[in-house]
Amino acid sequence: MTTRRSFLGAAAGAGAAFPALQVPRRRPNFIVIYTDDHGYGDLGCQGARDMKTPNFDALAEGGARFTNWHAAAPMCAPSRAALMTGRYPIRCGVPTNGPSLPSSERTLASILRSQGYSTALFGKWHLGSDDQTSPNAHGFDQFFGFHSGCIDFYSHRYYWGEPRLVNYHDLWRNRTEVFEDGKYMTEMITAEARNFLLNAREKPFFLYLAYNAPHYPMHAPRKYVERFPNLERERQMYAAMVAGVDDGVGEVVETLEKTGQRENTFIFYAADNGATREPRAGLDGQPAKGGLNGPLRGFKFSLFDGGTHVPAIMNWPARIPARQVIREVGCTFDVLPTFCGAAGAPLPAGRTIDGRDVLPMAAGKAKSPHDALFWSSGGQNAVRRANWKLVVDGFTADGTEEGRKKLTGEDAMFLSDLDQDPGETKNLRRLHPNLVDELATMQRRWLEEVKTK
Repeated sequence: MTTRRSFLGAAAGAGAAFPALQVPRRRPNFIVIYTDDHGYGDLGCQGARDMKTPNFDALAEGGARFTNWHAAAPMCAPSRAALMTGRYPIRCGVPTNGPSLPSSERTLASILRSQGYSTALFGKWHLGSDDQTSPNAHGFDQFFGFHSGCIDFYSHRYYWGEPRLVNYHDLWRNRTEVFEDGKYMTEMITAEARNFLLNAREKPFFLYLAYNAPHYPMHAPRKYVERFPNLERERQMYAAMVAGVDDGVGEVVETLEKTGQRENTFIFYAADNGATREPRAGLDGQPAKGGLNGPLRGFKFSLFDGGTHVPAIMNWPARIPARQVIREVGCTFDVLPTFCGAAGAPLPAGRTIDGRDVLPMAAGKAKSPHDALFWSSGGQNAVRRANWKLVVDGFTADGTEEGRKKLTGEDAMFLSDLDQDPGETKNLRRLHPNLVDELATMQRRWLEEVKTK
């Protein structure tokens, strides 16, 4: 009689003689969490001692936290376009805030939906509002949120278009305008996410949570504000807005655990760009001071690192080991090829995909697949190769008139060693003239090539 022990022994022996059977695994679920105008240092896991972000910190503790992750642009819409397409913003037709994402672009949502995924976006879109460019036209089965760059958190109106645009209401469920006056936008995004997850059982899913916090207007319920009684007023409101998102992250993870989906759900988090100094995010018409970019130079709109160097986390319990700090360079357009690789989905044909699959970085300590990263925004140009970064015609965007002026003289070409000087305080161009020429040539050639699409 064959005993259980003899059967297992025979199976083990057979395994040595024959290749192991490839048991199909269920494709992973995907969640992207995007915060808006969120400073590099403004999470507990990033070193902020005055912020309370236990749920973001738990994501980082349970996965991989990136210390050299960049947005593809220093402002909202082009950063989001790169996330959705895996392409440089110039290449996919959204070089700055304003243009819609062309209907010809293939988004991460449309790719995954074609592979049988349920897709949903809750929050900020900022890539178009007509029938050809709204979220539903770009691959999302479900959409609840707003089309513009920002809205009032309670009235859900856009107030920043005058005199070019009149104020307007901007809250939608799919293609239908809806009214939820008085409800806090951050909490509505979380509620939509929880409901989606509770009903996402039959198919794998892609959920894009595009929180508009801590982007202006600076709004938060008292319950969040009261968590930070000792902070200066602007910092207190900013911290409260981030705390509202952090609570939402905790609710999303808790829902995944309750539904048995946590282990096989790949979560990516990043900010769309660095913290802003825009006076409309501050008080009394002065430059905002709520958000901090840590040791980095510059703010939103700047191609110094404060504009593009952002916090980022990857967490996938089934594949990504816990408690990792990844120092390799990555960029937001890497999300599309990384998710496609994990899902077994082919990349879209007939176009250049600039991003690369960086799961080996997060799961296997691989080196960065990027030889260099490039940016072009607001008349500035920049290139990063390894630890070297060259900024051409840069400005700091510190909220003052002077901060929007391009640096001149020697500093018009600003070379930094980011390993030794992450704050880009010392211009090394005269010490390394050949390197400056080489990087500047790379940047010019990239700019010529990327415009050809």
